[in-house]
Amino acid sequence: MSTGEGGASATRNPWWIPPFLGRVPPAVPQPQLQLLGAVALASCFEHFDQAMLTQAIKQIAVDFGIAEQGLGNLLGWVRLGAVPAILLVPFADRLGRRRVFLSSMVVMSVATVACAFAPTVEVFIGLQMLARMFMVTMSATAFVIVSEEVAAAHRGWSIGILGALGAFGVGLSAMLFAAIDVLPYGWRAMYVVGVVPLALLPMLRRRVTETRRFEEHREARAAIASQGGADGWWRPLVRLLRDYPGRTLAISLIGATVAGSAGAAYNFSAFFVQSVHGWAPGQYSIMLLVGGTVGIIGHPFAGRLADRLGRKPVGGGFFAAFPLLAGLFYIGPSWLVPFAWVPLVFVLTGASTIVRALATELFPTSYRGTASGWLQLLETLGAAATLFAVSWLTAPGESVFPAVRGVVFISLIAVVALFFIPETGRRELEEIAAER
Repeated sequence: MSTGEGGASATRNPWWIPPFLGRVPPAVPQPQLQLLGAVALASCFEHFDQAMLTQAIKQIAVDFGIAEQGLGNLLGWVRLGAVPAILLVPFADRLGRRRVFLSSMVVMSVATVACAFAPTVEVFIGLQMLARMFMVTMSATAFVIVSEEVAAAHRGWSIGILGALGAFGVGLSAMLFAAIDVLPYGWRAMYVVGVVPLALLPMLRRRVTETRRFEEHREARAAIASQGGADGWWRPLVRLLRDYPGRTLAISLIGATVAGSAGAAYNFSAFFVQSVHGWAPGQYSIMLLVGGTVGIIGHPFAGRLADRLGRKPVGGGFFAAFPLLAGLFYIGPSWLVPFAWVPLVFVLTGASTIVRALATELFPTSYRGTASGWLQLLETLGAAATLFAVSWLTAPGESVFPAVRGVVFISLIAVVALFFIPETGRRELEEIAAER
């Protein structure tokens, strides 16, 4: 089944897709573009929230009196907040993609704003864990929505564009971070901006529609829900592991190791340039904005290239290149740091696009939300494990960066895992699901 029909096709980029991200494929209908834009707008604030902690980690640590050795533990606990998302995302296979997406956005926004008023580090971590749980649920559902609504020939592009547009939230956070020393209440003022998604809710309720594929599985959903009890509630996850054990194991290894490598490299980047190279917050923000603007091209580039050459060869190249570029960033002299940042972000965003595409394409509609949530769980555990490992491998009073440079190489495991899954590029979702 193709959902690429219906509505006039796009002839030029809408205003919210900048030219440097490439042109919209001419066969993508306008209704699909409008849905993509609405989902991407909400996703911007997911990226905004995640970026704030990375950028302001030094200021947060000073405010709460956290030593450098303990930063990995703080970041690790926040990451673990996403673990309960595995309990929430399966509801997208029962209640609908739209309902879960919008509800998660609301809770994420409220928890983000509450972080601004956290009196202790324990309260801050708790609120961040809550926000992370619902932002992960929202993110997983967003990629399912886009994957189900865009035709096979352009699915990789749409997932890449969703990631690229969401990354503009990082830019918004960077602009605020540049002024962190003059903002009233410093880093806390940044978290107040998290209220914006609540103001956008009426518009998003109109524009985010339920997917056609989900609507066509209404009877199957009703049968699952009618079973009731904990067994019926867990059944999508149990059946996923039983019916697709090889694919589930492979996507688990890919998600955990890529997220673990990226989490360690990215989450310490702001702390690194400020503590090792003496950069001011504004200098880091400039690097993030300028380098990131170029680097996020990796999202649509990887999507288009994977539509043409396949997910597996493109993904393998990105997964293998990332630890090498991360090492260059953390070893090089100060003048080399911004030049290493651009390809690092490019590869990071490209790898993310491939992982998201695989997670939503490898499984049938009735499991797709569950599979996306499972991926988010393994990504969370992988990232948390590497962050905890950084603290564990760092002696008191020592620098965390040798440990960071070591753990990023786990993404090479993902290259091997690609050999154990089928190619999904340019194939309809029903065809991929039918292949065992």
